[in-house]
Amino acid sequence: MLRLFLQFYWKFFGWKLSGELPRQYKSVVLAVAPHTHWYDVMVGFAARHAMKIGHAKFLAKKELFVWPLGWILTKMGGTPVDRSAHLGMVDQAVALFKADEYFMLGLSPEGTRKRVDKLKTGFYHIAKKAGVPIVPIGFDYENKRVIIGEAFFPGDDEAADFKKIIAFYADVKGRNPEKDLRHLKA
Repeated sequence: MLRLFLQFYWKFFGWKLSGELPRQYKSVVLAVAPHTHWYDVMVGFAARHAMKIGHAKFLAKKELFVWPLGWILTKMGGTPVDRSAHLGMVDQAVALFKADEYFMLGLSPEGTRKRVDKLKTGFYHIAKKAGVPIVPIGFDYENKRVIIGEAFFPGDDEAADFKKIIAFYADVKGRNPEKDLRHLKA
C-alpha cells in the first residue's frame, strides 16, 4: 500500500531523478539536502522508492520508538539512536555500518529545517570512520528533480571536502528557498 502511495506521489507531483546512484558501493552515507520543510520527508521516501533503495535507513531518537509510532518508524526505515548514551551519535551510526555490509544511511547535513550558516559535520565523520563514500542528494523544488551527485570518500582535507559539498548544493532550490543552502556558496 505504501509503495503504491509513494509511486503515485512521485508521478502525480512530477518529480524526476537526475543522475545515477553509484551501485558499486555496498554502503553509503546519503547527504540529503536542503531540508527546509516537512514535505522533504515525502519527497525523500518517494525518491528512495524511485531509486529502488527501500533498504536505506534514517536515524531518529530512541524515545520515538514506542508503540505505535515506533512500529511505523521501523517500517519506514527508522533506526533508533540514544542521544544520551556515552557512545556518541557518530559512533552509534558507525556501528550500524559495521554490523551490515549493505547499509545505506540518509542524513540531512543541516540537521534541521531552519536556515543554517554552516553544515553539521556528523554525516561527514560517520562516512569517514565507517570507510564509506558520501553521495550528495539534492531536492530541487524549482525543477522537481532529485539530483544525485558523485560519490566521494572523505579525505584528509575536511575544509576542501565541505567546499565540494556546498558547491553541489549551490544551485539547489529548496521548498522554502530562504532556508536552503544556496547562501553558503563562496
